[in-house]
Amino acid sequence: MAGGGRGRRAAGFGVPVVVGMLLAGCASMPGSGEVSSVDSSQRADADAQVRVYGVPPHKNEHPQELVAGFLEATTSDDPDYETARMYLAKSVKRHWDPSAATIVLDRTPQVRVERRGGDREQSYTVTLTGKQIARVDAKHAYKPDEQQFTTTLHMAREDGEWRIDALDAGLVLGVSDFQRIYRSVNKYYFAELGPDGGGADSTRGVLVADPVYLRKRIDPVTSGVKALLDGPTNWLDPVAGTAFPTGTRLVEPRLSLDDSNALKVRLNDRAAGADQEQCRRMAAQLLYTVQESAKVTDVTLQRKDGSRLCTLGREQAKEYASDQTSGGPDRQYFVDGQHRMVSLADTDHEARRVAGPFGTDGAAQLRSVAVDRHQRRAAGVSANGQSLFVAPLQGGAPLGEARVTVHGGGTARTGLTAPSWDGLGDLWFADQDPDRPRLLRLAGGTGAPEEVQVPGLDGGRISGVRVAADGVRIALLVTKGDHTVLKLGRVERRGSVGRPSLSVQELRSVAPRLEDVVAVSWAGASRLLVAGREQGGPQQLQYVETDGSQPNGSGLPGITVVRGIAASETPGKAQALVAEGDGGIFRLLPESNWKLVGKEGSAPVYPG
Repeated sequence: MAGGGRGRRAAGFGVPVVVGMLLAGCASMPGSGEVSSVDSSQRADADAQVRVYGVPPHKNEHPQELVAGFLEATTSDDPDYETARMYLAKSVKRHWDPSAATIVLDRTPQVRVERRGGDREQSYTVTLTGKQIARVDAKHAYKPDEQQFTTTLHMAREDGEWRIDALDAGLVLGVSDFQRIYRSVNKYYFAELGPDGGGADSTRGVLVADPVYLRKRIDPVTSGVKALLDGPTNWLDPVAGTAFPTGTRLVEPRLSLDDSNALKVRLNDRAAGADQEQCRRMAAQLLYTVQESAKVTDVTLQRKDGSRLCTLGREQAKEYASDQTSGGPDRQYFVDGQHRMVSLADTDHEARRVAGPFGTDGAAQLRSVAVDRHQRRAAGVSANGQSLFVAPLQGGAPLGEARVTVHGGGTARTGLTAPSWDGLGDLWFADQDPDRPRLLRLAGGTGAPEEVQVPGLDGGRISGVRVAADGVRIALLVTKGDHTVLKLGRVERRGSVGRPSLSVQELRSVAPRLEDVVAVSWAGASRLLVAGREQGGPQQLQYVETDGSQPNGSGLPGITVVRGIAASETPGKAQALVAEGDGGIFRLLPESNWKLVGKEGSAPVYPG
């Protein structure tokens, strides 16, 4: 529960870090307090860089001072909130669960203190109010949720001192405190790809990122592993599973890397019977999760008695990555002014046409393209938007028959959307036919298209598709009337081998403030790059997380009227951004500015 009002001591400093007052001083005790608040964004920068601890309650502390101290203590770096619990009555001290939920407000809560009862039997009710912008649940999953928020605390005397004897579980934080205390990290689980496996490469196991918010300075390695063992968040759970047996827990209370950045993890008896393949899969989940907080070289899993189960190194763990690329040079692709497909390496100053029917052979004129993640095949939508072709990226290869042909087309709002490849070799796209809009998949990029059911569109049509490498998360641009919004759905696979039934379930908004989104690209394991505008505002280019949160420093320098964007999905590696804007194709290299790389061009993409 956010707030200021008292001095807090910062680790490593000899004086308290002083924050603004939550409530006025209390030399005399009024029957009720005016609503007041503090803007925690006014805190000194140093407060965000060091550990900060709350102050225990003082003797004979007045109710208003007590609630200010409690709210301050809940924003400290105390691992178990022991200081905050000092403000609670004995009846609730042990049972209060601060991890049950976190309510995020647009600023610190407004506070009203009101006296109850007569002169002899006094008690106080404290009301906290504010504008809620998000909620973090018990599994640490963030969800945008704008509404008005109200909760109450109750205070009574205990052993002659005021204490809080009734309060809701969880925390209430202003967004500034939330961003200071928490950070977004990814846990990793295995995608459940259904009866047909989604592609020929799926037998190796595919890791999928599951973003959560954990406290920054409270043992990030251990807290990340504990969160991993708790299982996937509720939204991802239907399409992801864990290799850890149910009930697996850590034996030691704290994990740490040794001098060679290796991690040893002792697990309880639930994991003792794991065979080598299951153990390697567990180790892969651990290694990818821990990499969010530390540079780990390898993970060794141990039984409760310390005997070794298995060891997995960073290079070995790559076989479980969702994007199994060929390891070739990083390249971007787009359609040039003559409707041919061209490519551009980071070191190139101008684009060159690709080999094959989409480029040098000139067998097809294109509106949009997608390159598979091995950069061996491409899919292209014809210039009129009515036909989809799949062809090798090599000279002399035939164009072949169209894989799909639809009616309509001619404008960006009709015909087929730009296609998108997942990491399993499947191709996804949408038909924007106003009479029968559909999401389609070509398994393996061949054969007849399968229609994918998408409940929850609420009368909208899909106008853009970007599927993640893991094949179980898909970003959709959904147009309804004059507005286009960004939704994220999970791909569920049911049915039987050879007769799969696909659907995209539980669409959720991941850029709720943007009502006109024109382009989206995956930009990391759980991050998207989005071009859009808020109501009445200018167009923005920004990063958003797949849970709908917005990372610090998410804004990017813009270019005029963006119509398409492309970012690399490879995590942990700074790579160029490419955008279609007024005047052609522009590229933004790391530590550089936007530069024009093609005076004519459209539909930029990375492999995927």
